[in-house]
Amino acid sequence: MNTVRLRFWLETALGSLSGLLFLITLVWPQWIETLLGVDPDAGSGAAEWLVVALAAAVTAACAFGARTEWRRTHPSAARAAR
Repeated sequence: MNTVRLRFWLETALGSLSGLLFLITLVWPQWIETLLGVDPDAGSGAAEWLVVALAAAVTAACAFGARTEWRRTHPSAARAAR
């Protein structure tokens, strides 16, 4: 059995953290103002939507990268799924 590289674990961890940030920002968008004590967008909500969009993009990119890395080391599982 082939082992996955460190890259897989880094992409999995970063993707999980960015996914968590995505969910937290969707559920509680004022966390930026509460935690940092600043209002970067003067109450318009643009900063929160920017965080949501960036977190979603990072999550998707990390998921794709981790999937690619997994399939590189486990090609038989990838063929069986087709």
